[in-house]
Amino acid sequence: MKFGGTSVATLPRWQNIRELVASRRAEGARVLVVVSALTGVTDALKQLCGEGEQDKRKAAAGAIAQRHYDLLEHMQLALPDTLGSRLSELAGLAANGPAPRGELAWQAQVQAHGELMSSALGAAFLSHSGLPTQWLDARECLAAVALPNQNERTRLLSAMVEAKPDAALNARLAALGEVFITQGFIAREQHGRTVLLGRGGSDTSAAYFGALLKAQRVEIWTDVAGMFTANPRQVPGARLLQRLDYEEAQEIASTGAKVLHPRCLSPLREPRVPLLIKDTNHPELEGTVIGPEVRAHAPSVKAISARKGITLVSMESVGMWQQVGFLADVFAHFKTHGLSVDLIGSAETNVTVSLDPTENLLDSDAIAALASDLAKVCRVKVIAPCAAITLVGRGMRSLLHTLSGVLAEFGQLRVHMISQSSNNLNLTFVVDEEVVDVLLPHLHDLLIGAGALRTDDSALFGPSWQMLYGGGEVVPSVPAWWRVAQRPRLLELAAETTPRYVYHLPTVRQQARELKSLAAVDRLHYAVKANTHPAILRALAAEGFAFECVSPGELKAVGEVVAESVPLLFTPNFAPREDYVYALGTRATVTLDALHPLQHWGELFRGREIVLRVDLGRGLGHHEKVRTGGSGSKFGLPLDQLPLFLQLAETHGVSVRGLHAHLGSGVLDAAHWGEVYAQLASLAERIASVVFLNIGGGLGVPAHPGEAPLDIAALDRALREVKAVYPQYQLWMEPGRYLVADAGVLLTRVTQQKDKGGFRYLGVDTGMNSLIRPALYDAWHKIVNLSRLGEPATALYQVVGPICESGDVLGTDRRLQEAQEGDVILIAQAGAYGKVMSSRYNLRDEADEVVIEA
Repeated sequence: MKFGGTSVATLPRWQNIRELVASRRAEGARVLVVVSALTGVTDALKQLCGEGEQDKRKAAAGAIAQRHYDLLEHMQLALPDTLGSRLSELAGLAANGPAPRGELAWQAQVQAHGELMSSALGAAFLSHSGLPTQWLDARECLAAVALPNQNERTRLLSAMVEAKPDAALNARLAALGEVFITQGFIAREQHGRTVLLGRGGSDTSAAYFGALLKAQRVEIWTDVAGMFTANPRQVPGARLLQRLDYEEAQEIASTGAKVLHPRCLSPLREPRVPLLIKDTNHPELEGTVIGPEVRAHAPSVKAISARKGITLVSMESVGMWQQVGFLADVFAHFKTHGLSVDLIGSAETNVTVSLDPTENLLDSDAIAALASDLAKVCRVKVIAPCAAITLVGRGMRSLLHTLSGVLAEFGQLRVHMISQSSNNLNLTFVVDEEVVDVLLPHLHDLLIGAGALRTDDSALFGPSWQMLYGGGEVVPSVPAWWRVAQRPRLLELAAETTPRYVYHLPTVRQQARELKSLAAVDRLHYAVKANTHPAILRALAAEGFAFECVSPGELKAVGEVVAESVPLLFTPNFAPREDYVYALGTRATVTLDALHPLQHWGELFRGREIVLRVDLGRGLGHHEKVRTGGSGSKFGLPLDQLPLFLQLAETHGVSVRGLHAHLGSGVLDAAHWGEVYAQLASLAERIASVVFLNIGGGLGVPAHPGEAPLDIAALDRALREVKAVYPQYQLWMEPGRYLVADAGVLLTRVTQQKDKGGFRYLGVDTGMNSLIRPALYDAWHKIVNLSRLGEPATALYQVVGPICESGDVLGTDRRLQEAQEGDVILIAQAGAYGKVMSSRYNLRDEADEVVIEA
């Protein structure tokens, strides 16, 4: 069990450690605790080493000693002999200073005292607390090995240990006791000198001991629950990675994750010792398990890492083409300057490499000296500051065809280098550093956020950072009206016939009332295209909703079931002239989003009031096919055409009463609509006739376990802030999926199973003909075996339908109960864009629809 500096710095943290160690003892395990120095002490020891005056070194040593005296006093402990001797040693080293030609060895001795002192203090506390603990000198167990490429500095301050299972050490410890405490970060080399293990040394020490003892497991206790799919400080929606193999974890650690040092994984591979990352303050959280198993699941992006401060060195010369030894000469200069190369890209006349600041001292002098030497053999260009954004996941090459949306995002930026790793575990883009903070959350949303992943593997992806640490409890992503109360009714309905859509009107009303709480919104229109069932239209009309339609058919459907007094909004796109003729004959407010209708059919709109839909130049959403903004989308009037549109409107006596923008669907960022609102309001100030602003819909519905739902309170705050600045404009919205997705399920039955190529296919009696969203949008829907709820989910299925298309896949890698022919399968969140997008493809019968009123 390894505990870092913050975990050993206070009495409450040591009390946590005592409870955790006791719990492992209760499991019957012998425990070895590996500790770092008290937080801040290692830095203080480094500063002591840099002091040239004896008095300042002695004062620094005294201040460090006082930290430990203060903690002892808080623990109400007398000074233990082991700690007292370490404090005396440190005082002597500070007073005497480094010996001639022995400064590096002296630095290692001084800096080792942080762990020596904290472990001595910890042994005293644990023993005093009723947990007899043996203090163990790590230097007696960890022997550093000299490597050919190491100089004196790296041998002493960044040493390596070759750790293989040691039965003799195991037997020796077994004879001494049950609980031990030792130091991270330190070892001993062949001449008996103390050496340091460098950055991340305490994690690495724990791994070395785990390998030597062939431990049941190594636990790294820190201040977070484990590894996440991105840096949570940049991406609050990052999700906990619950299971990884060694290679994936090492890639994530080496490409930016700070929670674990990549060096600590290598020692554990051969003895196949699992490693757990756990949160000291929240031991109840599952954490991340890293082990030897390469898990059998579809390739996917597991994490997105970012490293800032990257420097690119571009070297160009016509003379390098097929010139023997050119690269050897070039890289010799990097070695001379002590610089380690990270990424490499090459062409016939150019080689570009990246330098990572975590492994190099990249000050301006070092780069200038390198460039000066390289200029003797080639033209040199230094590009900085850059950032490396890395997508990590097993089977990365097989994912390339699915990354079109990601590549499109990078296509708008300056990409200096693209590197695909030889181990097929990562894909890295080097871009300007300034774009990273904005780009990273967006990429995470595209690849791992709402609707991005098609795998359902709760053993891998856990709750989001927001759910774990954002102040709220982890809540189910999908309302479970169908799981308990309505399950018998659903099984009865499935017994009558399948496939069948079932809609739960209380959920529709609940979602409607939640949106009605948005104080800033003056009118809510239901986007009818999401679900046109008459019962749903009537329920929403009763809740006070207006309606947004995109075709004459939708206008007719609404007109047949709601009162004449209910407002209608017509927002077509590339509609024929006849559609506008029909809509203008109704009470609907008509929206235009192109020049053509006014240029060629201006007489239709003469004297009319219309809404103008504009393109704000960007799109958002969980899939490229639901992004409705930007140059790649067919929706909206480009802003550079706005003056001409207004001129045409004036020519035909058309009054622009509203502005409309809708950027895409499945958005979970509450700030998004405030930004759209502010942009539209700014535009509206240039158009005197505008009285209302329509900020569209696209409110996201979380699908994956642990995903944070859209924060409606935060959305309300964002809208009210803008409305306070622009109170003169009414605010309209047009939600669709948010209102009805969770209210609907699709019931289907198991028809057969097939094992093929390591996959288990579960066939059901409907497919993309009834629910096309998975095939069209890569959409993720929760799938359950309704007949066997409560039984262990032990089978990993590919859930497929009977349609003659390879894309007829409803769910990939779904962990379900062992199924039997006739079992009822429920597909959740099917209330939106399900039945309305269905077809009779292959001449299959369409699913019917049933409504549960209460």
